[in-house]
Amino acid sequence: MTACSEKELVFCVFLIHILAEHTGLTPPDIYQRLTDSGIMDEYIIPFYDVLHTLGDRYLVDDITDMMRERGVLV
Repeated sequence: MTACSEKELVFCVFLIHILAEHTGLTPPDIYQRLTDSGIMDEYIIPFYDVLHTLGDRYLVDDITDMMRERGVLV
C-alpha cells in the first residue's frame, strides 16, 4: 500500500470491513485482494477525496464490481 494520510488509512480500514461484511470474506482476505489487484493503490487511495463522500451501498457495489472485473472476486 502506498503512503497515505491518517484519514485515508481510516477510510481504507472502514472500506475493508464493509466489504468483508458484504462478501463474507475476512478483512485480511479483502485487504490482500485489494492490494494484489491494484485497486487499493490505483483507485481507493488516489480517489479518496471523492470516494469518502459516497454512501456505503454505492462503495460496496462499485468496489465489488471492480474486484470482479479484475478477477479477485467471484
